[in-house]
Amino acid sequence: MTDVGGSECELSILMPCLNEAETLATCIGKALQFLRAHAIAGEVLVADNGSTDGSDAIAVRQGARLVRVPARGYGAALIGGISAARGKYIIMGDADDSYDFTSLAPFLEKLREGYDLVMGNRFAGGIRPGAMPFLHRYLGNPILSATGRLFFRSPVGDFHCGLRGLRRDAILKLDLRTSGMEFASEMVVKAALYDLRVSEVPTVLYPDGRTRRPHLRTWSDGWRHLRFLLLYSPRWLFLYPGIALMLAGLLLSVWLLPGPRRVGTVELDVDTLLYAALAILIGFQSASFAIFTKVFGIASGLLPDDPRFRRSMRRVTLETGLIVGGALFLAGLFFSIYALGFWRAMSFGPLDPTRSLRIVIPGVVLAALGCQTVLSSFFLSILGLERR
Repeated sequence: MTDVGGSECELSILMPCLNEAETLATCIGKALQFLRAHAIAGEVLVADNGSTDGSDAIAVRQGARLVRVPARGYGAALIGGISAARGKYIIMGDADDSYDFTSLAPFLEKLREGYDLVMGNRFAGGIRPGAMPFLHRYLGNPILSATGRLFFRSPVGDFHCGLRGLRRDAILKLDLRTSGMEFASEMVVKAALYDLRVSEVPTVLYPDGRTRRPHLRTWSDGWRHLRFLLLYSPRWLFLYPGIALMLAGLLLSVWLLPGPRRVGTVELDVDTLLYAALAILIGFQSASFAIFTKVFGIASGLLPDDPRFRRSMRRVTLETGLIVGGALFLAGLFFSIYALGFWRAMSFGPLDPTRSLRIVIPGVVLAALGCQTVLSSFFLSILGLERR
């Protein structure tokens, strides 16, 4: 630890480490050089994640403070390091020499200005030749970052930059939980959800100094990031697709109920009407899942409290759901009785499906929606039970 004037530790420079013997000493040296050059009371902290190549001994020998994190994973190492850090501010960066630890001043300046999270942006700062694989640079990172901005209205342009600064107290309140590479997304997503002050600074990415393969796995880690973004956004995972399916199915059903329709040389009839009914049912279930997920996420602390959502849910009582569900089921029963009367008029003989299914399908859909509404109302009541 570099102590200046006996003051409290202001900055912890945190490096997650798993077998980084080739580059760790260089990174620690640059970090210590930064602290001395700017007269900062700080420490270099290495969160070792079970290295077997002597990285832990190198960290101690080079003057860093070593914290052993037995739980494996990039996120686990960083959570352990953030918890153990002594500084008011933390700047975290990979220990592979792909970032210049002597150029951290812009991060610290933003933190001192009051920002809670300061992200590096490699696309704004520059990516040196050979520093980022083609798929990561032109497909993975841009798509995942754009998805994160769309889902969570985050201002961050580079969701996965490994160099970032943070206020320790603010980040600890986010209760970060993911242990793998998706930790990078979780931090940015929760910072947006909890309305933390977020800023970006241009950051240069250099080719790393390792001869071994990186820990990152392009497709599996990319999917884990995308999966996390979807799971933390019930609106985009369930609600919007569900509403789109319901509207499409409803419009198509209304269009086809009077009789067959022609589109060019193609005739659409009850077969298409059946698929439209299926779209309504799947869409309703998907939209219900959005509400279930939101209620559970808030109750369990995975998602922040949403006063507007809570006010809306006060109107969605068990009794209301039972009334609406019962009414839908009775409407479906009415169609079913009407269909039975239609069959009776045919002396219970063979039916023309192009006519009978236009009565049966709406009845089945309404009855199914009624049952789903009743069951969903009971389930929401269970989720909403007061818990100690």
